Amino acid sequence: MDSQKADLNLLPVFDAVFKHRNVTKAGESLGLSQPAMSAALSRLRALFDDPLFVRAGQAMAPTPRAEALQPNIRLVMQTVNGAILKPAVFDPQQSDRSFALLAPDIAEVNFLPALLTTLSGKAPHVNVRCFGLPREAAGDALESGQADLAIGYFPDLLRAGFFQQRLFKSTHVCLCRRDHPLVGESLTLSQFTRLAHAVVSPDGREHVFERYLASKDIKRRVQVQISHFMSLLPIIEQSDMIATVPRDLADILCRHGNLRYVPTPMTSPVIEVQLIWHQRFQKDPAHAWLRQEIFGLFGAPKVRDRK
Repeated sequence: MDSQKADLNLLPVFDAVFKHRNVTKAGESLGLSQPAMSAALSRLRALFDDPLFVRAGQAMAPTPRAEALQPNIRLVMQTVNGAILKPAVFDPQQSDRSFALLAPDIAEVNFLPALLTTLSGKAPHVNVRCFGLPREAAGDALESGQADLAIGYFPDLLRAGFFQQRLFKSTHVCLCRRDHPLVGESLTLSQFTRLAHAVVSPDGREHVFERYLASKDIKRRVQVQISHFMSLLPIIEQSDMIATVPRDLADILCRHGNLRYVPTPMTSPVIEVQLIWHQRFQKDPAHAWLRQEIFGLFGAPKVRDRK
């Protein structure tokens, strides 16, 4: 027998005839007509080179070959129905799955504490690994499965093959120490350009606000350039420098340090913080569960597929 020519659709026919010992009743149980059943039986007999079922009075009796085949055919059908065709499910209380999240340090600080609190109650054995990559490598990481989700600002991923969920929008503010001698309740553009700045360039790349300033030809003194947003806390707290950061990050830094913030003196760009995943994970139950939890914590779900 050539296994590549075997039709698995014939196995339920074999099983039904073996069970009912009647072609008509077997066809009724499968929703098949008498001609369809006869054609299927002919193909089965040709496939196994055996009559399989022969008439014995009012019934169709299995041949020894059919008797020998039945346990294995039943096992194949149980495997197909129970393991292959069974809908995939995810039990967060029992799962020990690990999720890889592609997130810059600003996203780690913003999302991880609340997410881990949720997981400790709903999915106590689930693990999370966060890591960062250059922006141009994010798409490949999601496509290959190296990362399950990307959280943050990834404008390069707003393209075909990826799903996006906008969690929230964030504006920019100017961060300074609480008792800064030169910063009041607001800043003028002249003050902004004269003050010393700490600038964050994550993964060595230019931030959206830096591109905005360049487009407006606004120049200021950059006293220090760093690669991690969280390094701003001690730097700004212990100096007269200021830093322009997304407001959600400023809220966090001000809770943990002697800091405050004021509006930027210009209409700065708005950042859309997104949850992004590749289409290969769209139907995965575990993945969908995690996305739903993140949506519930940080934003209203409204998925856009850029196909």
